[in-house]
Amino acid sequence: MTETAPSPGQPEPVALRVTGLTWGVGGLVIVEGVDLDVQHGEFVSIIGPNGAGKTSLINLISGVYTPRSGVIELNGEDITKLRPSERTRRGLGRTFQTSSLFPGLSVGENVRLAAQAAIGGSLRVFTSPRHDDEATTKANEVLETVGLLRRREDRVGELSHGDKRKLELAMVLAADPELLLLDEPTAGVSAEETAPLVEVIQDVHRSGRAIVMVEHRMEFVVDVSERIAVMHEGKLLTVGSPTEVMADERVRTAYLGGRR
Repeated sequence: MTETAPSPGQPEPVALRVTGLTWGVGGLVIVEGVDLDVQHGEFVSIIGPNGAGKTSLINLISGVYTPRSGVIELNGEDITKLRPSERTRRGLGRTFQTSSLFPGLSVGENVRLAAQAAIGGSLRVFTSPRHDDEATTKANEVLETVGLLRRREDRVGELSHGDKRKLELAMVLAADPELLLLDEPTAGVSAEETAPLVEVIQDVHRSGRAIVMVEHRMEFVVDVSERIAVMHEGKLLTVGSPTEVMADERVRTAYLGGRR
């Protein structure tokens, strides 16, 4: 991973720094002047009413969208103009609201392909990999991390929605990201499966990775976040601890009066 070394006497760069980020479609501004720092190993959640610009901000950070203005830095390196694949190679991982799995393949094959892509090998789906090759070893490692190792031979279609979310996370972890962007990881997951999924996400965070998460289940957000960033009408309204944010009258007003 390429990092920009700090000058002598200066602090280490933060994991993520977003400065003046602005984006829109036509004359409509969807993200406006957002500034946000995320420290190494920190868990930051982004909340806000529907239409606040939360997923658009994640899309900008991950490279899906190109900002009109502003700068995105990862470990002190300007990645604003880099393609998503280049950001991945520099340690940025991202999950999506909608599934990006290969339903016709097994659980293990899905993660092995992700590991092969990260390692740089050929993407051979229909060959039998050695059980000790690098991609297979990595796949087994991350499947154990998310609690799916025993299901590596199962087809993706046999998984519950909660386990599919775990599998998506495993595929991202196969590239060894330092910073994870999670876009509504519990969306569509049943109440019974939410707690095990949350525990997996917390384990990933405990491993030292920074996480930026967009999520609508507030009890989950308050429980896992070190800081919460609140967006409203494309702008960053406030950033603070869960206690500070939940006590902020502006936050209550935004949720009651924001676009739905």
